[in-house]
Amino acid sequence: MLLRTGRLLTLALMVLSTPLVAGPVEENSLYRFRSLSLELASKAAWGAIETCRKRGYSIAVAVVDRGGNVQAQLRDRFAGPHTPETALRKAWTANSFRQSTAQLAGMLEERRIPAQVANNPGALLVGGGLPIEAGGEIVGGIGVSGAPPGKSERDSIDGACAIAALERIRESLEFAD
Repeated sequence: MLLRTGRLLTLALMVLSTPLVAGPVEENSLYRFRSLSLELASKAAWGAIETCRKRGYSIAVAVVDRGGNVQAQLRDRFAGPHTPETALRKAWTANSFRQSTAQLAGMLEERRIPAQVANNPGALLVGGGLPIEAGGEIVGGIGVSGAPPGKSERDSIDGACAIAALERIRESLEFAD
């Protein structure tokens, strides 16, 4: 009986130490990705503030990294109290869904995306949010709030200020390693 118990114990240990999933073992358990620097995020944020000031608008702007974490957030002195949160939600939404918030709003209006997208905690489908891309991958998002929105980024002053901010850092994004 003791021999039998020993064999059962050995068998049980072998079964417990065997991986549950059969198949090839993943060779790389770590990966690399690009992320915006604080300096580049700040440069973009200031670009949005300056562009909107020239147009006569006091806005808030937020820049998030690829994980949706705030890297830079500014509020001009006359921007409304709601604008920092709105800018952050636009930046987060553009980054998370990997397209402009104006496009997402249009898709929702045309019922090309489910209404649940708009109910996602933190999402805001109003023009003024853009993903930030470098080397074919999304590295963050920018959101602007406080100027009139529109149906597209081109006819939205929030969107135009976000576009100008990205133009300000475009060269750095294109030459990123």
